[in-house]
Amino acid sequence: MNKTATVRARLAPDLKDRVEDIFRQLGLTTTQAITIFYKQVEQRNGLPFNLVLPNATTRQTFDDTDAGRDLIACENADDMCKKLGI
Repeated sequence: MNKTATVRARLAPDLKDRVEDIFRQLGLTTTQAITIFYKQVEQRNGLPFNLVLPNATTRQTFDDTDAGRDLIACENADDMCKKLGI
């Protein structure tokens, strides 16, 4: 297939650098990664991941956590399971 179309996007430079490093570790060029993303969108007829807005409870939890409210500290995994009742 003739590859002549161009995609342009503006990104924060630090995000671009971090993600391109991940692509390199995976053995992918940026073009290959974008092509994979496009092919997945085409196959799924939508984004290849869930994209949803948080509900009111989740938004409140984010706000509380960011403010340091209602946090429970655990010593280790066993302590966490005990506090969760599992």
